[in-house]
Amino acid sequence: MHLELAVATDLPALHSLVESAYRGDSARAGWTHEADLLGGQRTDLAALQIMLDDPAQRVLVLRDGDRLDACVALANRGNGTVYVGMVTVAPRLQARGLGRLMLSASEEQAVRLFGATRIEMTVISQRTELIAWYERRGYRLSGERRPFPADDPRFGLPRRDDLEFTVLEKPL
Repeated sequence: MHLELAVATDLPALHSLVESAYRGDSARAGWTHEADLLGGQRTDLAALQIMLDDPAQRVLVLRDGDRLDACVALANRGNGTVYVGMVTVAPRLQARGLGRLMLSASEEQAVRLFGATRIEMTVISQRTELIAWYERRGYRLSGERRPFPADDPRFGLPRRDDLEFTVLEKPL
């Protein structure tokens, strides 16, 4: 297994990895899914292509031969802040330390690629177990909440009407 930046030829496998870990029955094999909170898609090929084309964003992938086993997205927000999102591990490989590996790699890359001094993320507030996992990795609740784009099916179809994001942050 090795870490590298995603490239355009990775798009189909990257999309499949993200969808399998966040949505539908395949996601239920892991503990980090959103399948009980959201239906529909987590992302689409067009959104992933935009991430790859944008010089202020990077997607790191963990590759095992031709297979993508994990990924994480970084977006430079300026002023020393990088947003980390789409932290994904294939459901069959969860609880093996790959999430920690990807998070650590994203923090290192945020500093190396963008000169970040702070990293932030958003997590659906109802995902308390996942928030606690990030807190054990040094992330802290900022106290800020952000609305979930419930009226935009590109981000999923809410199964409840109270979804919102909690902002977590960590100094680097």
